[in-house]
Amino acid sequence: MVPRSCYRVEAAVMIRWLGHISSTGLMLRLACSTALLFTLRMCVGLSWFQVLPSIFIFFLGSGGWKSLHVFSKTIYRDLHAASVLLRVKLNVKKHLRERNTVPKLFAKSVKKYGDKTALIFEGTGEKWSFKELDEYSNRVANLLLQRGFTEGDVIALFMENRSQYVGLWLGMAKIGVEAALINFNLRLEALVHCVNISNAKAVVFGSELTDAMCEVHSSMGKTVKLLCSGEWDPKRVPEGTEHLEPLLETTSTNQPRQPDRSFTDRLFYIYTSGTTGMPKAAIVVHSRYYRMAALVYYGFRMKSEDVLYDCLPLYHSAGNIVGVGQCLIHGMTVVIRKKFSASKFWDDCIKYNCTIVQYIGEICRYLLNQPKKDTEHQHKVRMALGNGLRQSIWEEFTSRFNVPQIAEFYGATECNCSLGNFDNKTGACGFNSRILPYVYPIRLVKVNEETMELIRGPDGVCIPCGPGEPGQLVGRIIQNDPLRRFDGYVNQSATNKKIAHDVFKKGDSAYLSGDVLVMDDYGYMYFRDRTGDTFRWKGENVSTTEVEGTLSRLLDMKDVVVYGVEVPGAEGKAGMAAIADPEHTTDLVKFSRDLEKALPPYARPVFLRFLPEVNKTGTFKFQKTDMRREGFDPNVVSDKLYFLDCTKGQYVELNVELHRSIVSGKQKL
Repeated sequence: MVPRSCYRVEAAVMIRWLGHISSTGLMLRLACSTALLFTLRMCVGLSWFQVLPSIFIFFLGSGGWKSLHVFSKTIYRDLHAASVLLRVKLNVKKHLRERNTVPKLFAKSVKKYGDKTALIFEGTGEKWSFKELDEYSNRVANLLLQRGFTEGDVIALFMENRSQYVGLWLGMAKIGVEAALINFNLRLEALVHCVNISNAKAVVFGSELTDAMCEVHSSMGKTVKLLCSGEWDPKRVPEGTEHLEPLLETTSTNQPRQPDRSFTDRLFYIYTSGTTGMPKAAIVVHSRYYRMAALVYYGFRMKSEDVLYDCLPLYHSAGNIVGVGQCLIHGMTVVIRKKFSASKFWDDCIKYNCTIVQYIGEICRYLLNQPKKDTEHQHKVRMALGNGLRQSIWEEFTSRFNVPQIAEFYGATECNCSLGNFDNKTGACGFNSRILPYVYPIRLVKVNEETMELIRGPDGVCIPCGPGEPGQLVGRIIQNDPLRRFDGYVNQSATNKKIAHDVFKKGDSAYLSGDVLVMDDYGYMYFRDRTGDTFRWKGENVSTTEVEGTLSRLLDMKDVVVYGVEVPGAEGKAGMAAIADPEHTTDLVKFSRDLEKALPPYARPVFLRFLPEVNKTGTFKFQKTDMRREGFDPNVVSDKLYFLDCTKGQYVELNVELHRSIVSGKQKL
């Protein structure tokens, strides 16, 4: 017979061993505590006076009180998120079973809301009811059928925002024709590239873009048909172009015969911004469209009675899915604006009784840069929905414009690891549960600080980040799950570059977001940078996003782009800031003093470049590829350049002689 003292020794060893799980979640601790209770009481035979203190010591040793604190602070947030995830997941399963599509879901909205206003186009004030939008899209579908277009064909859509834009791609979708939504800012080679990689058989373009089409007409295949929407001038359009509106007027409004499409079939293509090369065509399937629209609708507690102000480009997922999707799927009225206008923003919100506004990128900063006026507080806006609001201006935006809720989310058209800041946490772009972190299969994983390559452990699997450790966001790919699948791009090699293997465990695959985030103790995620944008200087990592926010604030909300440039003989990359200041009114002496207070030495830009304006994508993201390549050479850059002379503690003009001294290593950095 084994002495009871031996059991006590084994129990003590078990307690020490179980104490090593302090990095795991609260639920695991509770499960282990229960197992330990059973072992000590039933198997070892210890009395309750011996068992309970042992359990208490184990719970404390494994971080129990801290976990209880996290639990109390996040349980309601996590329960809401879990209910949203479950609701969307069940809806997706239902739509899969019923072989629904976006047009079929819209048909249900038409039946329910009928004469209610669906879309308002700010440019003309024209209002379309759900019934009118349905009839217009039916005309589009029937016209295309008459012209011989069939399921699986692709038609490029190249026009500025207006209600017809929605009706056109929706009409295409009704007969299984896939739309390629092309950025209306593209010209020449990039425009031809987008049409060609989608294998489009036709291009529907807005009359406002006639000149752009004339420039590329000869470069496109002769079999590509052209249809022009808007004002008609037969002398200006490319040869063979047809005027769309007269054709639609004589076409039936009856519901077309819809092909047997599934919820995971292709709906349309959305192109990446092209900040580092030619745009890539991301595949959007029906289930992805629904998922993106539904998660924000339920997650941020929207209502069908809300009126959403959408000033974002409709060729982008934020405007066309997160925005317009609330109309098509949830019956919300959406106000479409041709282009974002900072000066008209709040006036529009008042005019159309908007309760939700969309933003992206730098839009909030542009609004803060406007002169103060009374209309800022006369609106009914209760929520600002979007991504890219800098933490440095978050509270200033909410207090100045009296917007109670910032519905910040993280996501990309093609990603499977979206996040949402459902409880209005300042600065956060979303969260993952710290109680049950594996319910939603996303993770921050460690990367090499210089190359941004994934760091793997001895077992070959990626190493997860703890609170406070920046890492790349990844999402586990489960291809048969519409919430976790990754559809990628038309180009297969581009798709492969976004997939990594052996990430969560051996044999799995995961989507690489390309973004660096950091998580706090409660699981809130904060955006840091795009991989490749962060650079090292003086042995420290410099976040371009954080420095851009600080400099812009110091410079009265001017556009600022920060990037790293190589200096011969210097380790890492020196910071350089391009500042949009056409009149060059910046007081460099004051700016230098302010920088000393606002940023540590390694984060202060070594070089400054003043230019008339900073190039941006259509979604208000800065383009820095060309500027990074041009560097700080005055022989290459025609704009005014300055160098931070550390011996003088201020910026001095960078001329050819000083540049030569820096490159040769004579000038101290």
